Amino acid sequence: MAKTLGSLAALIEGAEIIGNSETVIKDIEHDSRKATEGTLFVCMVGAHVDGHDFIPQAKEKGAVAIITDNENAFMPAGMDVLLVPNLKEALKVIVPFFYDYPAQRMRVIGITGTNGKTSISYMIRAMLRKMGFRVGLIGTIQIMIEDEVLPIHNTTPDVVELQHTMNMMLEKNMDYVVMEVSSHALDQDRVAGVEFDTVVFTNLTQDHLDYHKTLENYKLAKAKLFDMVSSSSNVKNGKTAVVNIDDEAGKFMLDHADCRHITYGIENDASLKAEKIQVLASGTKFEIKQQFGSLPLDLKITGIFNVYNVMAAAGAAMAEGVPLPFIKAALEEFGGVPGRFELVRGGQDFAVIVDYAHTPDGLENILNTARKICDNRIITVFGCGGDRDRTKRPIMGRIAAELSDIIVATSDNPRTEDPAFILSQVVEGVEQAAGSKQHEAIIDRREAIFRAVEIATTGDIVVIAGKGHEDYQILKDKTIHFDDKEVAAEAIKAKMGE
Repeated sequence: MAKTLGSLAALIEGAEIIGNSETVIKDIEHDSRKATEGTLFVCMVGAHVDGHDFIPQAKEKGAVAIITDNENAFMPAGMDVLLVPNLKEALKVIVPFFYDYPAQRMRVIGITGTNGKTSISYMIRAMLRKMGFRVGLIGTIQIMIEDEVLPIHNTTPDVVELQHTMNMMLEKNMDYVVMEVSSHALDQDRVAGVEFDTVVFTNLTQDHLDYHKTLENYKLAKAKLFDMVSSSSNVKNGKTAVVNIDDEAGKFMLDHADCRHITYGIENDASLKAEKIQVLASGTKFEIKQQFGSLPLDLKITGIFNVYNVMAAAGAAMAEGVPLPFIKAALEEFGGVPGRFELVRGGQDFAVIVDYAHTPDGLENILNTARKICDNRIITVFGCGGDRDRTKRPIMGRIAAELSDIIVATSDNPRTEDPAFILSQVVEGVEQAAGSKQHEAIIDRREAIFRAVEIATTGDIVVIAGKGHEDYQILKDKTIHFDDKEVAAEAIKAKMGE
């Protein structure tokens, strides 16, 4: 994998080497703390940090050269310099080449869309593993190499981190990489050098317009994934686009996909169509109708949105040749994604759902979903984080009051702010819309969850929103362990022991 500095420079028109072109590069890194002997240190300039300031630290760790597009940058003694016209453009070419294009030597499945990416990626992973394949996963919650878990900072890592991660997966003999692909990543070419094999489109709703400015720009960014799978430069065969045809943007994605199409939907005719749908608090039953017959499913996960997610995942698995019995077995065993509409089961006669929803839109969606499957009352436990957008606090309070029957407002990562003050702003919104509905404010989140479970009766749904998969609570002076699922399970056990 080692390359000479000269071989990297040869890839970029206008590149200049200041120093020795025969210097051997053994790694590429933009975090000076991770530099090792033979590293080419990337001098990236971010919103708050300038990589040039960390050249001495990188050199101390063993870096032998830097890459920069600033000709006036500090040129360190004893280090070679690769000067390029545009650093970001150069990295898109240099980094995949340096790692010998790992994505060309594994099957890669990419999922894009506003909602559902995480759940679908985990389902696809489960089906491929059921077949005996070794699978790497790159997603919002974490990176997984089989069962090994690594932290992640962006839904899709930048080109340096992504190629490094894919190379690591290749070295550990992964057969597949399943990854969420965000619109930011596509727009910023973070996935440059990645050859996808099957790509999935979930849906398109208003999101990230602070970045994309218009819904059309957002849609075009998503469509880049389908342009990539259609590229004439691809070296692997068997490309497929799996697309939600019930979504207005579905046809647009298909128009960008010059490959095999698998469509899925509930309302419109599709390659995979959901029929005989029964959405219950305890799970979902439906049949996927396709050209080879029907595939009946009895799932542990619930919500109409998960019917779409399951069809998207099943479509991707079919595209990769997974037989129907393996698809059925894996999906029926699938217990959900950590913290995404996750049911907490303890033998109780009411449902407890933990979800990551922590924005007004997210809370509204999850409560509307809960309402569709609720036989009785919805009891909502939620809070708002400290040191974050204060304007959403009364808005979320109002939404919770409008869409719930009982509201228990509480604390959620108060950080440096006074939890009581945050809660008072949330309660303002609750009181605007609660009317005669029961509502309580309990600062201690554990106590609030126990209270909601205590109130619950047969057919109720307790929704615990905000933290989802997180297992911590950030306080003013420390971070403590706190897991909504663990606390909910304890509360259910305590109640059942009555």
